[in-house]
Amino acid sequence: MDADLKEKTLKPKSGFAMLAVMILLLIATIAIIVLAATERIPEECALATIVTILAFCFIAPGFKVIGPNEAIVLLLFGKYHGSIKSEGFFWTNPFCVTFNPTKKTALEAITDSEGGSTKVGSMSTKKVSLKAITLNNAKQKVNDEDGNPIEIGVVVTWRVYDTAKAVFNVENYLEFVSVQADAAIRHVARLYPYDMSDDGDEKSLRGSTQEVAEDLKKELNSRVEIAGIEILEARISHLAYAPEIASAMLQRQQARAIIIARQKIVEGAVGMVDMALKMLSESNIVELDAERKAQMVSNLLVVLCGNKDAQPIVNSGSIY
Repeated sequence: MDADLKEKTLKPKSGFAMLAVMILLLIATIAIIVLAATERIPEECALATIVTILAFCFIAPGFKVIGPNEAIVLLLFGKYHGSIKSEGFFWTNPFCVTFNPTKKTALEAITDSEGGSTKVGSMSTKKVSLKAITLNNAKQKVNDEDGNPIEIGVVVTWRVYDTAKAVFNVENYLEFVSVQADAAIRHVARLYPYDMSDDGDEKSLRGSTQEVAEDLKKELNSRVEIAGIEILEARISHLAYAPEIASAMLQRQQARAIIIARQKIVEGAVGMVDMALKMLSESNIVELDAERKAQMVSNLLVVLCGNKDAQPIVNSGSIY
């Protein structure tokens, strides 16, 4: 089959007209059998019964019932005849057969070692679903831009827009989307570090979710276009360091958080000390020389920056 195969949408005839013909043939067949049994017509007329039965059997396979957001792909003597994407009751060429290679596919939930699962979907009929389908790919271990092993999972929402490509260009489009999602997430994960740098101006898997989602969607669309599939949305559903480095990376994150918190505390403490000295000076409450100011600043910083509450000591004598 040509890789550049284009979808051909058919406009089949309504099935109700042919259904009326079948009912008339059925009535005629019954009438001929009854009349032949009562010998009211010659036995040679039994040939008409055979003709009507054959006509009945010829017409019956042509009926097709298609629901909303469903389609069927028809083959005529091994060649692509066209696709029906309209909902309703139709009659087509009885020699046309409905083709869908995923008919026998029933992908069950695969449970991994940590209880996660992958649900690709199932296909029990020869109809091609045009609905939006959600693929919840299992977690996999990949390396980020810095080479750190991480566990990542992705949720992909997709739909079939070209039934001919989906059916003929790939062996099984359900499995094809799952495999391409694995490959795409491995590629995109290598473009970003897990977390942003200390400068905070770098995109990361954890902090730049929207940018990562857009890159993942673009990468997947380029991979599944051959199968006539459109990626509606692709987002990371699970992101964590691999177990072998999770403890060390957690300590690193905690250390970074402590440093940032201490910086904020020191900045606030310095501002409060400066405000206190200015207020004492402007109010003329007390005059402090340089040594006493240095002692006061030291005491205030200890109180404001300490991990524990300070224990006050009241000086009942002179401060000098």
